[in-house]
Amino acid sequence: MRKLTDIFAAFLALALTAPATAQKFEELAQTPPMGWNSWNHYGCNIDEDLIRQTADALVESGLRDAGYVYVTLDDCWHGTRDEDGNIRPDPERFPSGMAALGDYLHARGLKFGIYSDAGATTCAGRPGSQGYEFQDARTYAAWGVDYLKYDWCATGTGEDQRNPREAYRTMSRAIRAAGRPMVLSICEWGENDPWLWGREVGHLWRTTGDITNCWDCIVGHGTWFSSGILPILDRQEAIRAHAGPGGWNDPDMMEVGNLPTLQENRSHFAMWAMLSAPLIVGTDVPAMQPEIRDILANPRIVAIDQDPLGIPAMRWIATPELEIWAKPLANDEWAIAVLNRSSSAQDFTIDWSAVELKDDQNGRQARFYDQAYEIEESWEGEASGDTSTPMLGTVEPRDTLVFRLRPQ
Repeated sequence: MRKLTDIFAAFLALALTAPATAQKFEELAQTPPMGWNSWNHYGCNIDEDLIRQTADALVESGLRDAGYVYVTLDDCWHGTRDEDGNIRPDPERFPSGMAALGDYLHARGLKFGIYSDAGATTCAGRPGSQGYEFQDARTYAAWGVDYLKYDWCATGTGEDQRNPREAYRTMSRAIRAAGRPMVLSICEWGENDPWLWGREVGHLWRTTGDITNCWDCIVGHGTWFSSGILPILDRQEAIRAHAGPGGWNDPDMMEVGNLPTLQENRSHFAMWAMLSAPLIVGTDVPAMQPEIRDILANPRIVAIDQDPLGIPAMRWIATPELEIWAKPLANDEWAIAVLNRSSSAQDFTIDWSAVELKDDQNGRQARFYDQAYEIEESWEGEASGDTSTPMLGTVEPRDTLVFRLRPQ
């Protein structure tokens, strides 16, 4: 007779590898989620007045109508658990309660997002959901929550670390059992290749550690580090095959509005759109400058991100200073982004007749050899000729030009 420990080990292995059934709400996130999250700009300094002001600003600025509908409270909204184990908000910061805040957001055509953690505590030391998954999911459903960002702090280390597939599958099942459709954002920092298993249980999965508001840097924080725009971008192409409708690679929330130059903000936004990334704003929306609002609300760049095919871009042509990325779109169209990684202006030429544009991974090819494509400059929406002649241009330092190709 087999030992009980062997039987338990076999059962656990089966549970972790068996196909997921009746878990996430499949109809959600057919295009990358769009919205706002409090963490990048405010950290722990959040309260209900800030959330309401941000919600109003999203509506008044036109960002809601551009697609930014999820309003997510990140870490530090938590109070303590009551005598029955129910999580409660901080009574000083959220005196009206979370159900009332959810009602405020829903009344303005927005959706309610909240944050928790797969460990005993959140990253900021508030109560996590480990051991309370089903109870917390029922609470969130009662509050009207539409989106859960689920972090990975306090989950142990080494052999004692919680199994991420078990952790996120448990919360996914808890959400399903609670009965309210919620987007599940898997935030385990890409450490356990979530692109290989996240689609079973969630709708987006972080591919890296935290982003920070710099162009090309890695910032150490002792046992972990955060990365700027280019280092995160460089880790995305290798996993592009795993993204698509219903499940998305997530290179983290945007720092658009927090970067020092307009060109860096434009490039950051353009490249996240090219990646079919979730577009989650992480800046001060009530105080947003008009030029930042115009970047985020640009309908042509947003449409590239929200294209129904959901295929992330690939590097097509590259030098150390200049990269040309290509993204297949519906109706045999293509998006082209010319990214200047450097701190000096770069000239470029694209001879459409001399290069092949082919995405073998997705069976897509531009037929430059027998088909001319009209070219639209996507920042301004202006016609820029067609592919019957080479395209010549100049990209300003750290800027990105974006074009849309349509078959004539």
